[in-house]
Amino acid sequence: MKMKLGRTLLLFLCLKVFCYAVIATPQTCPASNVDKCGDSDGWEGEFFPGIPTIKYEGPSSKNQLSFKWYNPEEEILGKKMKDWLRFSVAFWHTFRGTGADPFGAPTKYWPWEDGTNSLNMAKRRMRANFEFISKLGVDFWCFHDRDIAPDGKTLEESNANLDEVAALAQELQTKAKKRVLWGTAQLFMHPRYMHGAATSSELEVYAYAAAQVKKAMEVTHYLGGENYVFWGGREGYQSLLNTDMERELNHMARFFEAAVAYKKKIGFNGTLLIEPKPQEPTKHQYDWDAATSANFLRKYGLAGEFKLNIECNHATLSGHSCQHELETARINGLLGNIDANTGDPQVGWDTDQFLVDIQEATLIMLSVIRNGGLAPGGFNFDAKLRRESTDVEDLFIAHIVGMDTLARGLRNAAKLIKDGSLSELVRKRYQSFDTEIGAQIEAGKADFELLEKKVKEWGEPTVASAKQELAEMIFQSAL
Repeated sequence: MKMKLGRTLLLFLCLKVFCYAVIATPQTCPASNVDKCGDSDGWEGEFFPGIPTIKYEGPSSKNQLSFKWYNPEEEILGKKMKDWLRFSVAFWHTFRGTGADPFGAPTKYWPWEDGTNSLNMAKRRMRANFEFISKLGVDFWCFHDRDIAPDGKTLEESNANLDEVAALAQELQTKAKKRVLWGTAQLFMHPRYMHGAATSSELEVYAYAAAQVKKAMEVTHYLGGENYVFWGGREGYQSLLNTDMERELNHMARFFEAAVAYKKKIGFNGTLLIEPKPQEPTKHQYDWDAATSANFLRKYGLAGEFKLNIECNHATLSGHSCQHELETARINGLLGNIDANTGDPQVGWDTDQFLVDIQEATLIMLSVIRNGGLAPGGFNFDAKLRRESTDVEDLFIAHIVGMDTLARGLRNAAKLIKDGSLSELVRKRYQSFDTEIGAQIEAGKADFELLEKKVKEWGEPTVASAKQELAEMIFQSAL
């Protein structure tokens, strides 16, 4: 009796597991079932049926699938909004993001996914990518090499996979009239990179990373990419006790020098970008922030070859505001691109949320306008849906609100510049230097003896108010 009961219970549990598997499995056309599905990648028709091309309808529109503030052809300060903003979709978050986190399994099962990382599945995702950016009205996209094409068992196989997917991407982007904002190599996920890539203690890993970047740069060039990014997620250390930091930094500089040489050899005219981040996944990352990265580039004579890709969430992780990082990069002539996202002030890690803060967006756009724009860089949405957002429609809504937020920030920044009150307040604050002696100081021609003599003539200085509250009032009036 007990044996019979046990068998019955086992059968029940097996049936229950089977039912859960059926429910959890995305209902898609299997990539292997080419005969019944039509195309070589196993998908027929639209990936986003029912989603129209997103149009500008103005602030009063109640249509959630429309732009309220982003009007691409509208001119702001003599330049079209689309040229100020140069929006780009991040392939990895949009098409490879699963909603998984360290405490939970994936939550997103997009209809086109078949549960594999096959070459056919990679091609299907690429077609979905171009339908998405076309309907969204974005001109650019960005990629990591291993996100668009599966890793092979050998470097040769990986390169062949990448070439095959890149050929499809070239065909699709030519037809859709889209471009690559930037490409990069994924040098952080594979176990071989656990000690770093350019800073690995293992020579063979350093060489493998170089070969992978070589191929990723070739593909970026082939696709007409306008920039190439280096994000050193594992270029740092967990402990200095077992780390030769000087040697690792020297190795990283040699790696970048080789990248510059190869870029020139193949005729790639895109900008090379370094993306600062303080930590995560390493305890300390060598390109901690914009100032650290600028110092590294100057030390090794690379400042004329690289610019910076500033990510707002990385700025806050390093203890700065995004505006601080943008201004640091800008005044050093290094502002090249912005990864548009934000973090949660209550969370101490890189949450990669879509930027929705109008005040933050306005501050960002003030820096962009002062920089004269970002071209050949732009705004890449290195941002992902929240784990709990699981509808295909959410992909569009997230990008729409991110684009509208930055467009609204651009409008506000333009309003502040046209009004002139804020810039006049700043000018007046430093007007004491708009004098003969001030000009001497700024030209480096005023020595300590001269300044001591002037102090004896003037007596005790009169110190004016900084008018911070007035500055904040003027700023808030534009929001």
